[in-house]
Amino acid sequence: MSDEKQMELITVIVRRSRADAALEAALTADAPGITYYWARGTGVRKKLGFVGTLIEAEKLVLLIAVPIDQTDRIFGAVVKAADLDRPGEGFAYVQRISRSVGFYPTEQTQNPAS
Repeated sequence: MSDEKQMELITVIVRRSRADAALEAALTADAPGITYYWARGTGVRKKLGFVGTLIEAEKLVLLIAVPIDQTDRIFGAVVKAADLDRPGEGFAYVQRISRSVGFYPTEQTQNPAS
């Protein structure tokens, strides 16, 4: 399979207060589409005691399936917009998609050679 056909999944977990910025950054960076849902985090907050109450429990989870050649641009835009390089702001990671069905590329994601 050529790189143009390979896809990756960008998963972003971001504080509620950064949700709009993260969504807008992904769309501005030409994300072909975003599935998102609200979630609630636990674990670290409980371990920190009183200080943990200052951490927002409400999170936004974004799932962004992208052609592999767009991953770095979209991932970087979301990380910057949501300040994910700062501790406590959220978490993001990329996974390779080995097989998919139903993804229809937009003009920006289409390979001119195909």
